[in-house]
Amino acid sequence: MNFLSSRNIFCFLLALICFVDLAFAQKYDSPYEMSWVKDGPWMGGALATAAGGFLIIQGKEGSTPEEIMNLDKDNVPFFDRWSAGYHDEQASKISDIPFAVSFAVPVAMMLVNDRENDNFGQIGLMYVETLATTAALFTMSAGLTDRIRPRAYSDDISIETRTKSTNTRSFYSGHTAAAATATFFAAKVYSDFHPEAEGKWILWTGAAAIPAAIGALRLKAGQHFLSDVALGYVLGATTGILVPELHKKKNDAFGFSPIISPEYKGMYLAYRF
Repeated sequence: MNFLSSRNIFCFLLALICFVDLAFAQKYDSPYEMSWVKDGPWMGGALATAAGGFLIIQGKEGSTPEEIMNLDKDNVPFFDRWSAGYHDEQASKISDIPFAVSFAVPVAMMLVNDRENDNFGQIGLMYVETLATTAALFTMSAGLTDRIRPRAYSDDISIETRTKSTNTRSFYSGHTAAAATATFFAAKVYSDFHPEAEGKWILWTGAAAIPAAIGALRLKAGQHFLSDVALGYVLGATTGILVPELHKKKNDAFGFSPIISPEYKGMYLAYRF
């Protein structure tokens, strides 16, 4: 995951959110609610953690030639061993295309649908918060671990390339995680704004397919092992779904409270309509 590219995407999204939010008047209610008391520290903490993780990544040293030459595929867990030595530069470049497109999916959804468009600012800030959460998890994981990429096991690559510090960031797949965050976020938000819509399964299928394709390309490229891709997929999808879910408005139509008296003990239940 290219942090500099992701940083540019963050800046673009924030600028676009502010512009569009000022350009439209609100007509549709949102199923979400945000509070700067809670979301401010959350977003600030996530961005600070992501920045800290990035600094750790920047300070990492590469492997020595001796360490690379002594790499043994037998030391790789059996479920990942088969891909040790994979290397395909073209697959790596191609994976950047759907990766970039995935970030635009939620923005496109907000622009073409009236309900989401009317709440562009709120959804956009929640989107940035969601991406920041994923960035924080990824950068700290990549910065604090030194798992060697599958491509470093290939004898077809020069020793200079295999010893670079970038080859110590196999754990876990940031491309897959970020893409899954974006696409599943889009599917979740659309479903919450359009609970009555038919064919939502098409959107969810697309949300699942894009990061899966990216993960397959990263695997073929020798950038990550299968377990790295799988973990990135699960963490990204979970974040993309969970953050909007945590922001959903509580149902205040129902209310209940216990009733305790010398004569009676029970529960008071009320429904306002």
